[in-house]
Amino acid sequence: MNLQEVLDNKVKEAVLSLYKVALPSVEFQPTRKDFKGDITVVVFPMLRHVKGNPVQIGEQIGEYLEKEVEAVFGFNVVKGFLNIIIADTFYLKFFNEIQAQINYGLVNANNEAVMVEYSSPNTNKPLHLGHIRNNLLGYSVAEILKASGKKVYKTQIINDRGIHICKSMLAWQRFGNGETPESTGLKGDKLVGNYYVAFDKAYKKQIAQNVALGIDPKVAEKEAPILLEAQEMLQKWEAGDEEVVSLWKKMNGWVYEGFEETYKNLGVDFDKFYYESDTYLLGKDVVADGIDKGVFYKKDDGSVWIDLTDEGLDEKIVLRSDGTAVYMTQDIGTAIQRVKDYPDISGMVYTVGNEQDYHFKVLFLILKKLGFSWAEKLYHLSYGMVDLPSGKMKSREGTVVDADDLMADMTKTAAAISEDLGKLEEYSEAEKQDLYKMIGLGALKYYILKVDPKKRILFNPEESVDFQGNTGPFIQYTYARIQSILRKAEDTHVNLSTPMDTVDELHPKEKELIKQLQLFPETIQMAAENYSPALIANYTYDLVKEFNSFYQQVSILGEADETKKVLRVQLSQKVGEVIQSAFKLLGIEVPDRM
Repeated sequence: MNLQEVLDNKVKEAVLSLYKVALPSVEFQPTRKDFKGDITVVVFPMLRHVKGNPVQIGEQIGEYLEKEVEAVFGFNVVKGFLNIIIADTFYLKFFNEIQAQINYGLVNANNEAVMVEYSSPNTNKPLHLGHIRNNLLGYSVAEILKASGKKVYKTQIINDRGIHICKSMLAWQRFGNGETPESTGLKGDKLVGNYYVAFDKAYKKQIAQNVALGIDPKVAEKEAPILLEAQEMLQKWEAGDEEVVSLWKKMNGWVYEGFEETYKNLGVDFDKFYYESDTYLLGKDVVADGIDKGVFYKKDDGSVWIDLTDEGLDEKIVLRSDGTAVYMTQDIGTAIQRVKDYPDISGMVYTVGNEQDYHFKVLFLILKKLGFSWAEKLYHLSYGMVDLPSGKMKSREGTVVDADDLMADMTKTAAAISEDLGKLEEYSEAEKQDLYKMIGLGALKYYILKVDPKKRILFNPEESVDFQGNTGPFIQYTYARIQSILRKAEDTHVNLSTPMDTVDELHPKEKELIKQLQLFPETIQMAAENYSPALIANYTYDLVKEFNSFYQQVSILGEADETKKVLRVQLSQKVGEVIQSAFKLLGIEVPDRM
């Protein structure tokens, strides 16, 4: 039981003892900086149950707590706020307990397993800025869930079939002259993406030519010869045409190699890959079973639907009149297949942009109606778009911000800013490049992850690499500063294993830092419950701000009292460990020197 739970029980006990009233709840808040205290009980809500003067009620409860709770050192009442002062010995005892814990805040895995899906790209183009937000969110949420005690499987479904894939294939056949990633020096996903753009240019040219001949624009769009050829190619692929399937395998192979390189650079990984070419027929049998159960119904034309109007949604098709599946059918089948593949999973998290909010409401509701118990624990990690100052991205027109290019640009930006600061004289060129990449990627990841997933982001690369304020580099710099303190402490033989049981009084800044460290485990749990890396990011920033205030206002290595010096170095060490742990959950590395 933590201190707030103890206080909650004791405040209720006090009210029952003093006023013979069973208080349903107690409202707490951190004590304001301009008042003395650590935690505040808000008295005003109690007045609904207890008649009297709020100051007098606060005084009487405070006196009760002072007698009954060992950790309570004193109190003061300001209007209807009971500010409780917690004894320094309570915080020192807590710090001694966590000081040697290597994975403080992290919980060992229990039997509950969850699958997290993210990335899920199309194989007709390279990953772009939107994919970066998707990957960073999905990977970080998976790591946070793992830290909270769950077993986690990371997965993606690769959209490797369909008309958009055939467009790239057809354009390569038409215009490629046998180009390969090896012959061009391009990553495979970029090469294939170029042909997706080439198809769009040729398609628009044909439309314009037909419109100039007097053909209706809508008819021209549908009957452009290159589009009809792409549709024919898709039909051949679905029929298993040997030549088309061979080309499909070859070009997808190029893309997969390119994706793997991007994932490696971005620092994300997966436990299992699903491919749409394997899953697109899944779900059709489930639809037949759903008709028998009365979940779905068949229309006169043979198409199959579900009526969700009673749930505030609409009617949704799950099978076309010709018997072919729609995306919803495939997603139903894929979800069921995943539970077959991993019988221990009790839920799934889908990292997909907010334009698919409605789709996932329908999907989850259908799976519940089909009677799957795990459907209660499905979650759509919905996120907003990422915009740039230059405007919206369009992959067909080749105006997307390529993920690889963005990561390279972030490294260059970090290099330029770091060199201006002029603190890397002792580094070799290779060490500098590693550091620039660490800072650049840290800046990119932190800038994206510190924002609540549901919010839209305007991404500003230069702003993200600022070494001041709520940025990744600012936190990385603080971590490097702590490592410098620890190296100097080691050089001067400071004994970090000394327990702090002889200290009986804390500097206010020491106390504030320990209070901030206390919040780390519950922050992990809250971030897991809310699927929000932003809670971890902003907690880390608050911790770093508190440490920098501590660093500026108390002497650490210059402290004459050896016991106080050891405590302050130990505190610095623990803050560094928590920064590293928190940033690992965000997929961000921290440098020992900077």
